[in-house]
Amino acid sequence: MARIRLGMVGGGNDAFIGGVHRIAARIDDRFELVAGALSSTPEKSAASAEALGIERSYGSFAEMAEAEAARDDGIEAVAIVTPNHVHFAAAQAFLAKGIHVICDKPLTSTMDDAHAMEQAVAQSDALFVLTHNYTGYPMIREAQAMVASGQLGDIRIVQAEYPQDWLTSPMENEGLKQAEWRTDPARSGAGGSVGDIGTHAHNLACFVTGLSVQSLAADLQSWGAGRTLDDNAHVMLRFNGGARGMLWSSQVAPGNENALKLRVYGEKGGLEWAQEDPNYLWFTPHGEPKRVITRNGAGASDASTSVSRIPGGHPEGYLEGFATIYNEAADAIRAVQGGAAREAAMGNLPGIDAGMAGMRFINACVTCSAGNAAWTDL
Repeated sequence: MARIRLGMVGGGNDAFIGGVHRIAARIDDRFELVAGALSSTPEKSAASAEALGIERSYGSFAEMAEAEAARDDGIEAVAIVTPNHVHFAAAQAFLAKGIHVICDKPLTSTMDDAHAMEQAVAQSDALFVLTHNYTGYPMIREAQAMVASGQLGDIRIVQAEYPQDWLTSPMENEGLKQAEWRTDPARSGAGGSVGDIGTHAHNLACFVTGLSVQSLAADLQSWGAGRTLDDNAHVMLRFNGGARGMLWSSQVAPGNENALKLRVYGEKGGLEWAQEDPNYLWFTPHGEPKRVITRNGAGASDASTSVSRIPGGHPEGYLEGFATIYNEAADAIRAVQGGAAREAAMGNLPGIDAGMAGMRFINACVTCSAGNAAWTDL
């Protein structure tokens, strides 16, 4: 099957997440990157395109959307890997041209833009995919299948945490580009850690359990001197169906690099998973010894083995999780090109609904914390 012609907005030669998306798009050999508006100026964009071997460079995403839509060999999909405040305008430009959008999370920087994005997706025939990459991990797919099949019974408790330590010192004042925009409300949005990594923990909890957060009580802090956005958050959660949970996101927790963890407990048993040890899922049926399910090992089902690429015992994680999102996006693109309905083609992919849920989570956390952590509906 021919590779899907892909464009990219943002993700220039010195951008971390752009490189991640480029690698992920090629792991399963489903995409070919042929065009880009990679930086904030035409000169920088052209320099990055030349360094990366991208044949068509544009000075802006608006120019790229217009030109590529007019070409017989124009891009079929675009990856948007800019800071949050650019997501909406860029996505809208391509959706209006019928070009499929693969967008980094969170959805946007403001709720107004989020609602406008939702409308733009509804009015377009193109797909909108949000890269919550942790949903692509094999053992997360295994956990989701186990919950859905009733192996845990009714879910009672959901614990999600995502601590990091990279903002413990004021890296935004030391020339680190990633820290500069993530701590700037004009580019990042109203949420700091809750928007950057808390949304991943929230999304993962909802993805695995099939539940949605109905209300929350959040306590947000900014420990960095002069820092406007939160860098630490403690959030109590109430889910539909009665389950309760807690979520902790922090970027000022020394000793934690990327310690995303999820624990789910039901009436029949519990599950535990840690992103830094991603090939193992711990399952404890009530009253029985704890057991481990390994990727491609005994006990693993098709839910996990179907998105696993290498033999068991070899590390498989971050890049492959992103690649699973891209691979399934490719399947969805080809399906709708063949006449399938968008909703059916999306399957397990996070899309506009997941994006809106994440934005409501961020907004509720910020609003709630400002109101002295009074319970707030989403």
